[in-house]
Amino acid sequence: MRRDHTIKLIVDSTADLSNQWLQQYDISVVPLYVIMGSQTYKDNIEITPAELYRRSEEEGIIPKTAAPSPSDFYQTFEAEILAGKQILYISMSSKVSSTNQNAHIAAKEFPAGRIHIIDSMHLSASYAMLVFRAARAIEMGQSIEEVLADLEHVREKVKIEVLVDRLDYLHKGGRVNSMQHLIGNVLRVRPILNIINGEVRSVQKYRGKMDKALESIIQKISTQKNQICPNLLIIAQTVAEKMTDKVRTSILEHAYFKEVIVIEGGCVIGSHTGPNTIAISYLNV
Repeated sequence: MRRDHTIKLIVDSTADLSNQWLQQYDISVVPLYVIMGSQTYKDNIEITPAELYRRSEEEGIIPKTAAPSPSDFYQTFEAEILAGKQILYISMSSKVSSTNQNAHIAAKEFPAGRIHIIDSMHLSASYAMLVFRAARAIEMGQSIEEVLADLEHVREKVKIEVLVDRLDYLHKGGRVNSMQHLIGNVLRVRPILNIINGEVRSVQKYRGKMDKALESIIQKISTQKNQICPNLLIIAQTVAEKMTDKVRTSILEHAYFKEVIVIEGGCVIGSHTGPNTIAISYLNV
């Protein structure tokens, strides 16, 4: 089968894909927004994660985030429609943002059947997992309808383990109350977050060093490796390169994966999780 070059794959910036992968698979990105004080920036275009953390720490600014507007989607969609493309837009989870809804609003302005939208029900590494799967399926010549059916079939099988180093950013974003924040910092409690039915949930807490918590996650993956697809594992990190290298090496030692990809969590994800966060995503068979 040959690739259908009329298919244009579009994602939003919370997929956290590198420029290399975007170029390789001809993927366009609609950025979300990061708001710092009175200034608004396009995620990963007008502000970098390092800059976001520096300003947050130095200026005491609480980062906020906002979805792309229907107009943002309209402009992106229009350019591709005028170029004769049929669009497949895979969105971040609709349970945590109006991004998917705004894309649907924009799509109504175009002829029926030209724009296909699917809710990934995921974020960052697990969202990227589905995007890679779709991009490679398109590369192999599958139709939009076949790709959509596959994504709907596998998205509940995509898992993610997110280890947050600090509670500060979750607290600033209103996801941890003040007492939990205080106790967590005193006891050095670190939450493990999963995405379940499109929603981010705290499923476990670790006390102590990040290394120990990461070892537990790696051990979980190792013991369940017979139930995990060996084709791809994705690690997302927020300015935690050295720790991520150790995690990648350890995973490759404990479990067989044909490919282990590392991506950097963008400003929108980082606004909620903070620095030194590591997320590991895989697909159950």
